[in-house]
Amino acid sequence: MDRTSARATGRVLVLNGPNLNLLGTREPALYGSVTLADVEKLCRETAAAHGMEADCRQSNHEGGLVDVIHEARTEFAGIVINPGAYSHTSIAIRDALAAVERPVVEVHLTNIHRREEFRHHSYVSGVADAVICGAGTDGYGFAVTRLARLIGGGAR
Repeated sequence: MDRTSARATGRVLVLNGPNLNLLGTREPALYGSVTLADVEKLCRETAAAHGMEADCRQSNHEGGLVDVIHEARTEFAGIVINPGAYSHTSIAIRDALAAVERPVVEVHLTNIHRREEFRHHSYVSGVADAVICGAGTDGYGFAVTRLARLIGGGAR
């Protein structure tokens, strides 16, 4: 299956991992005061500007994230994912992303390379078509825009 020809559904998955449900209240000095609902609104608006629909989901459970990623095989044209701490630990999420054969953009609110050393490596980055980190919640808009270009075949 061609990773860039799945535009037929016009739907993209925006998937958030553990603790992202606490955005706006969890360590606001590090992650800011914007909530997950605000991020989801940004993603939906950005997707709509590209003629697409964003389906936003969040789970604190690794297996739940894997199950949703599997849905992308038939339900979504591409994936924006912030796997949270699972970026650094989950081969299962990495393998699920590789198996769905859809474009993937990994996003992180903070610059993981300026944080603790254990955060410098992401298993997801190895299967992602693009990685955006350190742009705060704006990174989600950038990620959806990049995904729209990947799905549309544009490599700009």
